Amino acid sequence: MSGRLIGLGIDVVDIPRFREVMRRRPALAERLFSPDELAYAATLANPAPTLAGRFAAKEAVMKALGVGLGAVDWKDISVQRLAGGAPELAVQGRAAELARKFGVSSWKMSISHTDTVATVTVVALT
Repeated sequence: MSGRLIGLGIDVVDIPRFREVMRRRPALAERLFSPDELAYAATLANPAPTLAGRFAAKEAVMKALGVGLGAVDWKDISVQRLAGGAPELAVQGRAAELARKFGVSSWKMSISHTDTVATVTVVALT
């Protein structure tokens, strides 16, 4: 890992609870996720673990930046898949402005999930 550590964010999401919230409030997905994230999830038989992981990534980025909910738009942070399947973090809008302000030039991220829990660790580096 190159660069100086700027911030670390970790988040855990209970997948059954997340699934239930998304079932009760289907319009919420449009507020939380980018079109690419939703398109990828639509290809999966069970999108809840993947979307829960992406939701956790958004919260972990906010924690790595040292800001709370509302400091950035949910869609300012997205998780994309590289050709080999590895996740890659993309920030834009207010999230990108905050990252520049704090000197963040790169991100490292790990996403894992079981049937019941999604967890993400995000590292912000110079």
